[in-house]
Amino acid sequence: MKLIVLDRDGVINYDCDNYIKTVAEWIPLPGALDAIARLSQAGWTVAVATNQSGLARGYYTVPTLESMHQVLRDAVQQRGGHLGLITYCPHGPDDGCSCRKPLAGLLEQVAEHYQTSLEGVWFVGDSLRDLQAAIPVKAQPVLVCTGKGEKTRSQQLPDNTLIFADLSAVADHLLR
Repeated sequence: MKLIVLDRDGVINYDCDNYIKTVAEWIPLPGALDAIARLSQAGWTVAVATNQSGLARGYYTVPTLESMHQVLRDAVQQRGGHLGLITYCPHGPDDGCSCRKPLAGLLEQVAEHYQTSLEGVWFVGDSLRDLQAAIPVKAQPVLVCTGKGEKTRSQQLPDNTLIFADLSAVADHLLR
């Protein structure tokens, strides 16, 4: 199985320090939806693993989040692609869960869902916590410079982190 896992905010859609709280605020980054569709058309399974602490903070509801994800799925499908599993952490930073990145719980959910190891699987994110979550499951940390990526790039990154301009550049590389 050719599997790639993506963070959501800052990788697929614009990020906001005040959280993406409504479907109207969920705006895809240029080229991101096409990148997912192209990967899917080439036989890749594309999954998403995203922290969504705005749920715990009461900024939006699960039905609103699911509506955002349906918009994402529909947009990818309109481009001839398919989006696989979307897993999210609904907890706040102090809830003591095992799924909030930088912990690997969300990635472990993806591995369990697809009954596969994530060793060498690319996990694409824009924050240090995304990259750190890849390490315990032996996934390949991949940083995109969209979202918080440019700021993250100046931090101490995990060894062997790959860096790309955006999700489109990731897809171009994998499809070469």
